[in-house]
Amino acid sequence: MEPEQLWGSWASWEGCQSPVVMYRGGTLRGGRGPSALFRFTGCSLLHWLFFEKGLHDCGVERWSVIQSLQCTASMWSCWGLLVLFLAASGSASREREWAHHGASMFADLTPREMRAVRDFLHGQQELGLTLAKGTALNKNSILLMELHVPRKHEALRALDRGQAKPPRQARVVVQFGNQAQPNITEYIVGPLPFPTAFEVKTFKGDRRIRFESRPITSVEYVHLVKVLERAAEKARRLLHESTGFTFTNCGDRCLTYSDIAPRGLASGERRTWIMLQKFVEGYFIHPVGFELLINHRDLDPEKWTVEKVWYNGQYFDSVEELMEKYDQGTIEKVKLPEHDPADLYSTFVPRGHSNTPTNIHGAKLVEPQGPRYHVDGNFVEYAGWSFAFRVRSSAGLQIFDLRFNGERVAYEVSLQEAIAFYSGDTPAAMQTKYIDAGWAMGTSDYELAPGVDCPEVATFKDMYHYYDTDKPVRYRNALCIFEMTTAMPLRRHFNSDFKGGYNFFAGLENHVLVIRTTSTVYNYDYIWDFHFYQNGVMESRVSATGYIHATFFTPNGLNYGTKVYSYVLGNLHTHLIHYKVDLDVAGRENNFESMKLKFVNVSNPWSPGHTIQQSFLSKTQHETERSAAFRFGKKFPRYLHFYNPKRENKWGHKRGYRIQFNSHAHSVLPKGWKEENGISWSRYPLAVTRHKDSEATSSSIYTQNDPWEPVVSFEDYIRNNENITNQDLVAWVTVGFLHVPHSEDIPNTATPGNAVGFFLRPFNFFDEDPSLASRSTVIVRPGKDGQPKIQRWTPEVVGHCVTDRPFTYNGTYAGV
Repeated sequence: MEPEQLWGSWASWEGCQSPVVMYRGGTLRGGRGPSALFRFTGCSLLHWLFFEKGLHDCGVERWSVIQSLQCTASMWSCWGLLVLFLAASGSASREREWAHHGASMFADLTPREMRAVRDFLHGQQELGLTLAKGTALNKNSILLMELHVPRKHEALRALDRGQAKPPRQARVVVQFGNQAQPNITEYIVGPLPFPTAFEVKTFKGDRRIRFESRPITSVEYVHLVKVLERAAEKARRLLHESTGFTFTNCGDRCLTYSDIAPRGLASGERRTWIMLQKFVEGYFIHPVGFELLINHRDLDPEKWTVEKVWYNGQYFDSVEELMEKYDQGTIEKVKLPEHDPADLYSTFVPRGHSNTPTNIHGAKLVEPQGPRYHVDGNFVEYAGWSFAFRVRSSAGLQIFDLRFNGERVAYEVSLQEAIAFYSGDTPAAMQTKYIDAGWAMGTSDYELAPGVDCPEVATFKDMYHYYDTDKPVRYRNALCIFEMTTAMPLRRHFNSDFKGGYNFFAGLENHVLVIRTTSTVYNYDYIWDFHFYQNGVMESRVSATGYIHATFFTPNGLNYGTKVYSYVLGNLHTHLIHYKVDLDVAGRENNFESMKLKFVNVSNPWSPGHTIQQSFLSKTQHETERSAAFRFGKKFPRYLHFYNPKRENKWGHKRGYRIQFNSHAHSVLPKGWKEENGISWSRYPLAVTRHKDSEATSSSIYTQNDPWEPVVSFEDYIRNNENITNQDLVAWVTVGFLHVPHSEDIPNTATPGNAVGFFLRPFNFFDEDPSLASRSTVIVRPGKDGQPKIQRWTPEVVGHCVTDRPFTYNGTYAGV
């Protein structure tokens, strides 16, 4: 396909007799790659043209004029320019190849690697490992297995120099319950896929992992249910008379349960409040007013005990005491309304009036000529962006080696933790402080529904996890990638002539690439997104949905939430999400400054005796970690700027990126208050530290069940108050929102208004808006013949699945 065929009269060759020179740079890997075509006329280098094959499986070729140069020097000067360009093109191609080459360092473990690690460790007799699914609790078994990310400087040798990648390794969490002093030990196992060695992984300060802090497993739940069955059987008559439901031998009127965490009031405990609910669709919002505290610290389930019972606002030391007083009639009894199976209260079944036609579908996302992004394993390219991704089993979605036009913006942008701290009048509500990495949040990425969770045209990827299992588990279609239009222009302007017409109109459609996964941590569903815009902006967004955490209604409960059903209270809570943002802005040596506005009085130069009040930009250079740790409740700067002090754009500004918040977060507990020690990161909407491989995460899977003496304490990262000038910096970002449940949260919390996050925005990083490289721009100017002259760089007709009508524009306005 010749360029003239696409673009008509695009160049004047002036009788050129010179040959055409073709240079191809890079490798056409996976259906894409840059090439360049040069035409010369004597001493004139007329055009640089780039050819870029349509993205993966698209099959569309397009030519675009990049730049037109006139070379008035000698032919040798022209060839000199050509040589320089070829060197630059080769460098860009090489950087792309290195990024692609290095992406696999961050890829999650494959099922083959997981099985190899499992078999290798089971073969080490000194570990004495048995199957995780065995019924005993006093055993040695693997709890979790996931990728161990290489040290940053090792990874950069591959990413920036094309050197050999470090060997892949696995992080393995082992429960040692079959010994005198049970403990949890983490190992680094490698090299993969054929492991031959393992070593103990230590935490900062060599903190030991208490056995009681381990996440709860499916085997432990089996034993908990047995304790519940025995207790519920003793209270069978009470439960049936109060609710119409029972826990055992119940037919279609069964009770289920929800367990609360943390499990106790101090380090070393393992005591869990459990509340009973009707086992119907949406049982999360069907509490029945019966809660029990079970002590299950001992590894012999026969020694587990019920320590407290709560029934209809009253506390008892045992089920026996409750039943004795119930039979004596000395307590306040409750009888729930008769359960109506036709009541759709907690279901998704449509009801109510709607004037939307039901015989046709709503708007859908389409790709008229196929996808414009490219996915190869865990490596993604789109509109100048490239990055690697993984879904960490313990915490969730992570992005590595984030680049724009081949230049790294961030080494890592990753989800670290999600918490939801509740308030209430029942013991279960009072105790609920969910710290979701402790539930292996990353493994809760269940299947995404095409057309609901992601567009039908999205690329879906399976995920594999090894958690509380004896073999890898496949999570089908757990992650999706797609390009979408926001139905909002990225840029536009109508230039009026103020005479009923216009000088020009110009606009650029806003397309964005989205990578998405979800975490359904019991009742709540988190939708995790990273959005990549054409203008060098990246957005991290979390949208909250799912069922609210509800408890039994008491009159005093209205101080802690909202009545959402005849006997149900929706409990108020705060969501906080923590991210790690390892920025490498134009290099690793960065500075951090904040900006705010101050009012200043200046003398009016054109009117003596008068003053002008205006805003003045005040900048603060933050040189230590403490000065860059901003507390909730204190005034927060408007601009947060990370820049390279040694690199400037063409206008002399330091090249930088800034973090912009979209959040309504606040602290969930006073500083230093018991459980708050485990989430010390929640004190700060932003904290900036020097990068250290020993400070890889801000939380751990053990914090949920031991927040009082956490294995990972974020406060330690800033306690030494190191200098952060000209350093490799990490921004730790906290976003979130308060949720006071309301009637419209029934049956399910909706996403609008419940999305928070942050943006990474270029701030003098480029010389101009990089989205100018997009060929989706449309420019309209009035022609002399009265017809609009439309200039565009993409096909005029999009396709029948969108519209078969060509673009038109009038631009006039007049009285009627």
